[in-house]
Amino acid sequence: MSDLETRPVADGLQFPEGPIATDGSVVLVELQRGSLSRVDLATGATTVIAACGGAPNGAALGPPGPDGEQYVYVCNNGGFFEWHDVGGLTVPGACPPEHTGGSIQRVDLGSGEVVTLYDACDGAALVAPNDLVFDDAGGFWFTDHGVSADRCPERPGLLYAQADGSSITAMAGGLEGANGVGLSPRGDRVYVSETHHGRIWEWTVVEPGVLEQVDGARAGARLLFDAPEGHLFDSLAVDGDGWVCVATLGQGGITAVAPDGSASEHHPLDDPLVTNICFAATTPDGDDDPERRTAYITCSGTGRLIAARWPRPGRALVH
Repeated sequence: MSDLETRPVADGLQFPEGPIATDGSVVLVELQRGSLSRVDLATGATTVIAACGGAPNGAALGPPGPDGEQYVYVCNNGGFFEWHDVGGLTVPGACPPEHTGGSIQRVDLGSGEVVTLYDACDGAALVAPNDLVFDDAGGFWFTDHGVSADRCPERPGLLYAQADGSSITAMAGGLEGANGVGLSPRGDRVYVSETHHGRIWEWTVVEPGVLEQVDGARAGARLLFDAPEGHLFDSLAVDGDGWVCVATLGQGGITAVAPDGSASEHHPLDDPLVTNICFAATTPDGDDDPERRTAYITCSGTGRLIAARWPRPGRALVH
């Protein structure tokens, strides 16, 4: 039983992730469907905005175009997982042999046009881009989940790129299945979750796209949190009080960690594959929610989007 007050929003989704709260809807990706989709909050109806191909894994609203175009930026893992039905749950499996790499895509919300911005860094293919977050300068941090000790260990797990496709930079290596990424409210810390180790790492951001350089396997990272056994980590968001709120697999729910790592809380949900969370300025009923305590959470094993009342103020992401 969850300690959060929850309500259903939509079902029948094909492994949803990357929720973005907008006026009257939530935009999200469906990995198994290969799409960027929109869920109407009033009806729960889902429509496809764009067919992205591969498996879009994370999404974020980026800076507007020169004529006011609205763009969503997508981490596409390129079909990094096989899919299995396990007792009625949709479960990602091993990487299929035909997988060749992933990309960063830009989707025009108006026209549905999909443009590939990046598929490599320093001449090496991106393996399986997973999650991204924009900073105040208009650039974005993103993770590559496909990098691990036994798969492309020499490639970066954390990268930084410009929204116009002009620059991509390797930022940190030594990560094992990097997944969620987020920024502190002041933008001076970047957080990354590792899936199978159930860890959250943090780096000091000196200026946009620049990390404090300290020797170490993870280029200056500090271990913020190491989860109990059986808690695997997926994508994350940072709330208004600076708590790192990471979707938790296995022991399905949201694990929230204090900014200094001194405290944590686990909010269980009725899906073992909870994958992401975002905060919104309106409730599913359309009422104003100035503190953004309405959280939208993707329950991917059961193909659902739910709304929850978050115990602290949420936070709007920059774009």
